[in-house]
Amino acid sequence: MTAVPATGSHHDAARDAGVGPNARVPLADYLAGVLRGLRPLPPLDLEITAAHGNVLAGDVVGPGPVPAFDHAAIDGYAARFDDISDAQPGRPVRLSVVGDLVASSWRPVRLTPGTCFSVAAGALMPVSADVVVPPGLTDQGMAAVEVYHPTKRGHGVRRAGDELPAGAVLARAGAYVTPPLVSVLAASGIGHVVVRPSPRVVVIATGDELVDVGRASQPGQVVDANSHALTAAAAEAGAHAYRVGICDDDPEGLRGLLDDQMLRADLIITTGGTGTGPGDMVRRILSRQVVFSDLSVYPCSSLGFGTVGGPNGVPIVCLPGDPGAALIGFEVLARPVIQLLAGADPVFRPSVRAHLLETVSSPSGMREFRPAYITERRGGGYTVAPLAGGPYTLSGLADANGLMVLGEKVISAAAGSTVDVILLDRRR
Repeated sequence: MTAVPATGSHHDAARDAGVGPNARVPLADYLAGVLRGLRPLPPLDLEITAAHGNVLAGDVVGPGPVPAFDHAAIDGYAARFDDISDAQPGRPVRLSVVGDLVASSWRPVRLTPGTCFSVAAGALMPVSADVVVPPGLTDQGMAAVEVYHPTKRGHGVRRAGDELPAGAVLARAGAYVTPPLVSVLAASGIGHVVVRPSPRVVVIATGDELVDVGRASQPGQVVDANSHALTAAAAEAGAHAYRVGICDDDPEGLRGLLDDQMLRADLIITTGGTGTGPGDMVRRILSRQVVFSDLSVYPCSSLGFGTVGGPNGVPIVCLPGDPGAALIGFEVLARPVIQLLAGADPVFRPSVRAHLLETVSSPSGMREFRPAYITERRGGGYTVAPLAGGPYTLSGLADANGLMVLGEKVISAAAGSTVDVILLDRRR
C-alpha cells in the first residue's frame, strides 16, 4: 500500500521545487514541491481499538446523544425537587423509598409525590425525578429517608445529550484517534471508523565505514547511530518503523535491498551518501530516481527525494550521514512526508514565538534549525535558550524540546529578540 501521486512522479515533484545543481533551494519552495506530489494512503475501515493512533479519513458523526438516556451521576436518592425544597436540619423532609435502582435496571419507573428511589450511579432516572440527593444529606434510611438539606434542581442527574447531542461531529478528518476519542466513539455506539493506515517506514543506513552499536568508533569505523535514531523518530511520528540495518557501499547490494523493501514499505529512508564526494554511493546510484537538492538549510543542506519502483512506486527520502544533520533532515522533510501519508492535518509541528535568552550567531544565507530549550513564562509567552548547534547538533538535540529557526538573512540574533521555535512534542 503506497502513497498515491498527485500528478506526475515524485521525481517530477522534487524537480518542480526548483532543484538545480548549483543553486541553494529555499526550504519552503522545496517542501511545497515535494508534498504537492504526494497523497495520503488509501483509507481502511478498522475497529475503534485497532484504529488508535491512526488518522481519521473523514468526519465522524454521532448517531445518538451522549449520554443516551437520563441517569444518576452519583449514588443517592432520586427524588422530585419540589418534595425536598423545604428541607431544613431541624425540619427534615421524609420520603418513602419505594425501590432500588442499579446501573443494570432497565424498566422505566415513575415517582409519585412524597416518594423516592435509592439509586446507584449510572441507573436510569425515574420519570419525574429531577434531583439525586447525596446520602450525606440524609439519614440514609432504607424504607424511608429523611432529607436534612435541599439540593439544587438537577443535582446528581445527567440528562440525555448533556455531553453530545445526536448528530454532533465527534471528530474531524485529519484528527488522530486517541484513547479519549476511542471512549467517545464507543459511548456513541460507534464500533468502526475509517482511517488512514499508519505508514510503513523502512530505514536503511549506508556506508562501508559503519559498524553496529555496542562498540566505540575508531579510525575507519563509525558506529551506526542514524538507523536507530531515525527508526525511533519515524515511530514517534506515528509510523510503523522498521530498521533494516547497515548496507555497504555496494551498488548492487543497495539496489537489491531497495527491491526487497519496496514490498513492505510506504516510505523508505536512507541515511548517508548524499554528498558529492567519491564515497557518496547513494547519490551516485539513485540519481535517476532521486533528486538530490542543495538547500539553504543548516546543518542539513543536502537532501534527496524521489521514487523507487517506477512513477507509482515507493517514495524515498535520502538523509545525510552526520547524525545531527540526519535528525534535522528528518524533521524538515521526512516527518512532514510521514504525516501527509498518514492523512494528518496539519503535517507540520506547531511553532511559537519566544524571547531569546542569549545572543546567537547564524551562517549567512542559511535557514538554521538550532536545538533549544523553550519555557513557558508564568505571565504568558515563552523564553528560549539555545543549545549546542552546528557540528554539535546531536548533543544539543538530546536535551532540546524545541528547534529555534533563524532565517536566511539572520547573521546574529540578540538576547531579548523574538525568534520562531518549533515545538518538539516527543510523544508525536
